[in-house]
Amino acid sequence: MVTCNVPRLMVTGTHSGCGKTTVMCALLAALKARGHSVVAYKSGPDYIDPLFHKTVLHVPSYNLDLFLLGRGIIGKQRAMYLFATHAQQSDIAICEGVMGFFDGVGTSREASSYEVADTLQLPTILVVDGKHASASLGAVIQGFLQGPNKSHIVGFIVNRCKPMVYMYFKEQWESCTGIRALGYLPDIEECRIESRHLGLVTPHDMFQLQEKIQRLRQQAEQTLALDDVVGLARTARTLHYPSFTYTTSAAVRIGVAQDEAFCFYYADSLALLQQLGATLVPFSPLRDLHLPDCDGIYLGGGYPELYAEQLADNISMKRRIRVALLSGMPCFAECGGFLYLLSTWQSQEKSYAWSGLIEGTGEMKSRLVRFGYQTLHFLKDTALGKKGMCWPAHEFHYSDTTNNGTACLAIKAARSTHWLLGHGTKTLFASYAHLHLWGNPVGAARFIHNCWRYQQGRL
Repeated sequence: MVTCNVPRLMVTGTHSGCGKTTVMCALLAALKARGHSVVAYKSGPDYIDPLFHKTVLHVPSYNLDLFLLGRGIIGKQRAMYLFATHAQQSDIAICEGVMGFFDGVGTSREASSYEVADTLQLPTILVVDGKHASASLGAVIQGFLQGPNKSHIVGFIVNRCKPMVYMYFKEQWESCTGIRALGYLPDIEECRIESRHLGLVTPHDMFQLQEKIQRLRQQAEQTLALDDVVGLARTARTLHYPSFTYTTSAAVRIGVAQDEAFCFYYADSLALLQQLGATLVPFSPLRDLHLPDCDGIYLGGGYPELYAEQLADNISMKRRIRVALLSGMPCFAECGGFLYLLSTWQSQEKSYAWSGLIEGTGEMKSRLVRFGYQTLHFLKDTALGKKGMCWPAHEFHYSDTTNNGTACLAIKAARSTHWLLGHGTKTLFASYAHLHLWGNPVGAARFIHNCWRYQQGRL
């Protein structure tokens, strides 16, 4: 076992929408300005919050999801290893929670922010919404403290709170809860992060984002107890964790679609591909006319529907992707990447011709189509998963298609609901499901091996 003693903590919330991301970005910016080397994480499967963290810190942020990394002890061990690997490069590590602190799979606490905090021994700061709140806020905080035997909550920050309200009730809240009030953020309308169908908007969409970050930093320096926050992070106990090493003898080049339309990738998934022997070559389906020199393609998720016309107009890229994949180049495509491989995207106004590798039409629906954790059971051999293999996954999309595929049986976590999804051949796996490659490193190695076989002319 290896040890990690880096100061660390979690920023969690009472519920979705209470302001975790705003508080997190304010803290990250303020601590960075103080000269700290900060590394950020996100509990859960969300892609967008880590993009905000990366925008603040200018370094990657990492997802820690105790479902996607593998259920049970193996997922916890992988989470500890990945957390510590990145934390060792910093002097403080901060993980942002997901939804409410105890919200997990179904009615359980599995994969909740609490389970992440418990696994990584993270002193936890609870963000509470202070708008219209007064004395009763203490009872809300006290309720969270009365959860499990050790909640890990050591302090709280009040978001959207008026200065006079905070000063008037601060001592009462502390007396009621027995933990520290670590400051407040007022309701700063110009720094508000609006919602979109996948949770939050992406940094690409935020007007004058850097100015907003600096405004949050200035506010945090004025009204958050930053010294106390760092002090609580330093109370974290020594973390003992196992080491993992995955390698192959292959040396391949994988083209990774990375632009405004395709921006949903887990940083640790990309790092695992590199660890397994891949050189990652970014390219833009929006702007580039040619594929890079590569032996495989990774088409991640994002918002391709917002760029439907631009993607359709890039005829050169569409043709080159289709020709490459028809020639046997391996491809892994998830959610938005899967949609891009369809023949047609239908908007309210018109139809757009996309790559055309998979026959079918995609379009947005008026309500959420799929949401939540699932386990994929591969029913056939594919470029990624082999027949009989299982892989933890996640879906969250408002779109649907006329051809979602039949390569896998998806079984929803905590329920008996199941459905078919995915298109798979020995050189392709494309589906709505989002996968963390650390959830099945053997499958990731299989994809690398298939890219190598293509390189060697053996596919």
